[in-house]
Amino acid sequence: MVFQPMTIVDISHGGAQVETPFPLQLDSLHQFRLTLGDISVIFRGRIAHCRVGDLREAVAVFRSGIEFVEPSPHVLQAISSFVEALSASKPVKVVVDGEVLDDSAGG
Repeated sequence: MVFQPMTIVDISHGGAQVETPFPLQLDSLHQFRLTLGDISVIFRGRIAHCRVGDLREAVAVFRSGIEFVEPSPHVLQAISSFVEALSASKPVKVVVDGEVLDDSAGG
C-alpha cells in the first residue's frame, strides 16, 4: 500500500475535491483515508475529473474530483456529520487531512 498525501478542498455527501502534487487518472478507482475531525474513515472513490489547478513555486498542483463509490453506512454517517458540522460553522476555513492509500483498488 502506498500512502500519498492530499489536501481536501471541498467535501460533500457524494464526493470531494482534492489537491495532489501528482495527477490522478480519470475513471480510476482508489482507496482513500480521510481524517474528519477525530474520526478516520476509509472508502473507495472514482476519479471523476483531474486538471492542473495551480502552479506553486514552479510545481504543478493537480485538482481532482472524487466520487464516493459504495461507501459503507459508517462512512456515510461520518461524512454526513462532518459536512453538516461544516455547514453550521461556514465562515471557518477547515483543512481536512487525507491520503490516497493505493494506486488502484482493482489491483
